[in-house]
Amino acid sequence: MTDFRILLTTCNSRETAEAIAFQLLEKRLVACVNILPQGLSVYRWQGQIETEEEFVLMMKSHRNHYEAIENILSQIHPYDVPELLVLPIENGLPAYLSWLATELNVS
Repeated sequence: MTDFRILLTTCNSRETAEAIAFQLLEKRLVACVNILPQGLSVYRWQGQIETEEEFVLMMKSHRNHYEAIENILSQIHPYDVPELLVLPIENGLPAYLSWLATELNVS
């Protein structure tokens, strides 16, 4: 198990996805953000079944940065209740993990 994490969120436009990615990258809270193509989300919201075309952001970070990411996302995300899920990175190529550590300023 490593201290690196993949964080997931969604948003309804590419522009918003890029704005979130750039802000987190500029603050060095994430090393990389993959913005996955627009797909369809089907979910229950306020008692209704809703559909929305959304982009998925897959963010690579470190456990120490979670609180700052959560705070920023809560401030800039357009949704009332943004998704933010964290998945542990159990292992990875040593060179990639080293790159993550360098970009995230962690040892």
